Amino acid sequence: MDQFLRTADAALRTLFASPKAHIPSPAQGSDEPALSAEECRLSGALMRVNHVGEVCAQALYLSQAAVTRDPQLRESLLAAAHEEIDHLAWTRDRLNALGSRPSLLNPLWFAGAFAIGLGAAKISDKISLGFVVETERQVAAHLQSHLDRLPADDIPSRQVVAQMQQDEERHATQALAAGAQLLPAPARQLMKMAGKVMTTTAHYI
Repeated sequence: MDQFLRTADAALRTLFASPKAHIPSPAQGSDEPALSAEECRLSGALMRVNHVGEVCAQALYLSQAAVTRDPQLRESLLAAAHEEIDHLAWTRDRLNALGSRPSLLNPLWFAGAFAIGLGAAKISDKISLGFVVETERQVAAHLQSHLDRLPADDIPSRQVVAQMQQDEERHATQALAAGAQLLPAPARQLMKMAGKVMTTTAHYI
């Protein structure tokens, strides 16, 4: 019951509260750029997609931590979720600065990611960690594509995305070192397809 209440509280905070970063944003101290209306819309859309990714990250780590019976793994997953809160706050700050908004479908994204994480964790801890590895690798690649697309003058957003990319790559490395079992190619491809649907939809909604 305690675990359920903690998970429910974290879910509500992720979806409806204003996240508070534990580490200052990489964009702190950078001047807000003078972007054109088109550039501002593009940056806002890309940061909305990134914010959705962090909502999903909370759901994945929380669901996996709720299922595992390994106390050490649970603490590791919760620590990663704690760090992802920084990303959640940083992307939300950028959305506010750009005059944009989070995805209207965030509750749906959270529920879907939670269900997927729960399913992977119920199979085994090794598969659960393998899911983390593949998720973080795909997210890191996705963030690189955003660095290629963000307006050159939007230095604050670029600083946030670059730091997030480094953190996601580190999470993948840590999960691999913890004994992850790499997912088979069909599973990895299915994850890419699901991610494509999410990112394309969140770009606009």
